[in-house]
Amino acid sequence: PEKGPRMITATPLARQPPRWQQELAAGFARPAELLAALGLDAHDLRRAGLEVDLAAGVGAGTDFALRVPRAFVARMRSGDPHDPLLRQVLPLLAERNEVTGFGPDPLAESNATAAPGLLQKYAGRALLITTGACAVHCRYCFRREFPYGEHVAAGPRWDDAFDAIASDASIREVILSGGDPLSLSDSRLAQICARLTRIPQVQALRVHTRLPIVLPSRIDAGLCDVLESWHGALTVVVHSNHPRELDAEVARALRDLRTTGAVLLNQAVLLAGVNDSVEALEGLSLAMHRHGVLPYYLHLLDPVRGSAHFDVSETRGRELIDTLARRLPGFLVPRLAREEPGRPAKTVLAAGLDPT
Repeated sequence: PEKGPRMITATPLARQPPRWQQELAAGFARPAELLAALGLDAHDLRRAGLEVDLAAGVGAGTDFALRVPRAFVARMRSGDPHDPLLRQVLPLLAERNEVTGFGPDPLAESNATAAPGLLQKYAGRALLITTGACAVHCRYCFRREFPYGEHVAAGPRWDDAFDAIASDASIREVILSGGDPLSLSDSRLAQICARLTRIPQVQALRVHTRLPIVLPSRIDAGLCDVLESWHGALTVVVHSNHPRELDAEVARALRDLRTTGAVLLNQAVLLAGVNDSVEALEGLSLAMHRHGVLPYYLHLLDPVRGSAHFDVSETRGRELIDTLARRLPGFLVPRLAREEPGRPAKTVLAAGLDPT
């Protein structure tokens, strides 16, 4: 007998990773490819007085490799070796110079470990190292040599970190840090929030992240649902250094973050050749305000090995803050601060007009 028509059953398609993870995987990892995308090469950098480290890419061993999303590169000026966004991510041979006072652990965080993955520097709060991953490797990152393999609170270490938080009744706020905590999946972030919810004294959650700026597609409905489910006070501290980092997609991401009920703050690092001008800092404060974000800190550079060429003096920092205070309302002037190991709080150096 003839066979009837063959039944065709659909094979379930492999679940596609979310857009942000696809963009993360497609980022630039080789300096030569990044420069080519911007119409530059090592000779252009050399003529501009900059020596690019072409080896700081895939296969660079323990070196702090290049990593930058294409969405961030799209905001860079083609053909400009001094572009302030490019300068933040492009590895230079100057990073190999040994400079007195610049070392691998500039904030002595190894002395602040309360449990694996948990740092406690200041009263009333603790910082959870959630991951060593980040969407971008900023060349001035103070944790560029951090031993994440020993400290990330993952696997069985989660219990030790959460037990340490639960056993300290003084901890009212937990700060999610890394790496970048938003490099974690929604499900992992939800697990962290659920564990913290079961600790009665923890009433505030703070997330320190650069992803809304460099990879705004990370701010999607799933993430917003996780953040909105948090039961207490929620603060998201983003990290932007220059007004040109903010485009329409970043504005959308910040707007969506505001819908979660989070207070949005920005912290920046004062960087030579990037934002060490009144125009850049004023533009940053005004742009952030338009997007519902208030300035928080302007940090002097943490002296991590490999970053000395970004250093700006405290004197120059004070001058910039004083000038900003003459141009902007007080709530748009960030506090110039330095973090010093062992001190009970950050040292605020200027927060407006210097009375002296």
